[in-house]
Amino acid sequence: MQGFAGYKAGMTHVVRVDDYPHSITHGQEITVPATVLETPPLAVFGVRLYSRTTNGLRTLTERWAENIHKNLGRVLRLPKNRRGAEDIESYADRVAEVRLLVHTQPWMAGIGKKTPEVMEYLVSGSPEEALKYASEKLGKEIGVAEVFSAGEIVDVIAVTKGKGFQSSVRRWGVKILHHKTRKGRRRAGTLGPWHPSAMMWSVPQSGQMGYHHRTEFNKRILGVGSEGVLRMDGREVEITPPGGFLSYGVVKSDFVLLEGSVPGARKRLVRLRPAVRPPKRMPEGEPKLVYVSTSSKQGV
Repeated sequence: MQGFAGYKAGMTHVVRVDDYPHSITHGQEITVPATVLETPPLAVFGVRLYSRTTNGLRTLTERWAENIHKNLGRVLRLPKNRRGAEDIESYADRVAEVRLLVHTQPWMAGIGKKTPEVMEYLVSGSPEEALKYASEKLGKEIGVAEVFSAGEIVDVIAVTKGKGFQSSVRRWGVKILHHKTRKGRRRAGTLGPWHPSAMMWSVPQSGQMGYHHRTEFNKRILGVGSEGVLRMDGREVEITPPGGFLSYGVVKSDFVLLEGSVPGARKRLVRLRPAVRPPKRMPEGEPKLVYVSTSSKQGV
C-alpha cells in the first residue's frame, strides 16, 4: 500500500550516527530534531478497482467488507448488502489500478476522538498481485510496519498551524514604514501604478495566514515502534516523556519517528507517502540511533 496516516504527538531530539555520504560529520554522533507520529493500524473496509479508458481512469467495481466498525457510520452511509471479495479476482483482465479504501482508528490513539478519516491508497505491483493482496486485506487491519521501515524517505502531507487574519508585515515581511507615512505604517508602500489600473497578484496584502494544506518532501524515517516502545541496538526505549507529550498524552499504539519537523499542530492528521523525488545520494540501511530524549517535552 502506497501510503499511511497518523497523528502528530510532538517533537523531541535524538542522537544518531551521521551516515550521509560526503557529510563533514560522516561517522560521528550528531543531534537532530525528530517528530513522533502515532500511527494506529488502518482498517481496510473496501476495495475499488479502476479500468483505463481514453478519458483516464474509470471506476470498474467496488467491494466492501462484511465486518465494518460502527464509527465509520459517522462519515459514510454504510451499504446494507456487502458481498466481500469473493469474485474480485475475476476482474484481473480489465483492471488497471487497485486501491484500498481505509479509515483511521483514532480511538486507539490518545486523542479522544471517535470520527475516523477515510482515504484511498494505491496498491503497487501487477494487477494480479494487487488483487490478491487486496482480497487478503479486505476487512482486516494494516500496520505501519507493513508499509514503511526505518531508513526510508517519505513525503508528509498535513495542514499547517492556523495564524488567522494577519497583516502584510507578519504575512509577507514587508518593511514598517516611516512614522509620518500617510494612511498607515504596517502596509505596503504602494498597491500599484495608475496605469495599468489593476493590482498585481504579487502585491503583499493582508489575509489568511496558516491553516494551509502543504506537502513537505524527503523526510527520513528514523524508527518504527509499537505500543510506545522503540527497539534499537537490542534494547527497548520508551518514546513517551514522563507525563506524556504536551497537549497530546501517552503514545499507546504504533508510531513513526521522523527526522525533522512536520506541518501542523499536535493531534493533527499527517499522511505519509513514498518520496516522489528522493535525493540522489542517500545512506543505505537503517539509521543507527544512540539516544532518544524523553525529557525535552515533558507534560504537566
